[in-house]
Amino acid sequence: MKLSTDEIIEGCRKGKQLAQSELFRLHAPKLLGVCFRYVGSRELAEDLLQDTFVKIFANIHSYRGDGSFEGWMRIIAVNTCLSWIRKNKNLAREIELNQKHDRMFEEQEESEVFPITADVLMQQISTLPDGYRVVLNLFAIEGFSHKQISEKLGISESTSRSQYSRAKSFLSKKVMELIQK
Repeated sequence: MKLSTDEIIEGCRKGKQLAQSELFRLHAPKLLGVCFRYVGSRELAEDLLQDTFVKIFANIHSYRGDGSFEGWMRIIAVNTCLSWIRKNKNLAREIELNQKHDRMFEEQEESEVFPITADVLMQQISTLPDGYRVVLNLFAIEGFSHKQISEKLGISESTSRSQYSRAKSFLSKKVMELIQK
């Protein structure tokens, strides 16, 4: 028996295990991808996915239906990852160190876009320094503004912009290296 999204949400609100299992089955793969993009480690992403679902189940009563349910869950996943990063790494300090390191190198020219698979691109994103990866994900994938990113991470808007620019350059360089192999 296939449950509708509304039935799954209502079942989860009532603590029904069948609804919770169905919600996990339907949305875990996408949310695992979100977590992986932020932390770059599958094992850690799986741990954060579990934390995400604990929060989803604990807070599902607060979902009002104003936006998409998947979007609501995605925000929880992103915030779970950002909380872990803030707690376990001094992200602002790392961003500052990345900026000092990057000033030693000339800016790379923008290159043409070459076709690569999403898996290869995700693997390359996972190798970015944490500061680059987090800002790239928040801006390019999640759609946050640099102002919102600065507030979430405790950095300036200009730092967010420069981290995004450097992430793109760094990622472009890595992709070019792959293509030239």
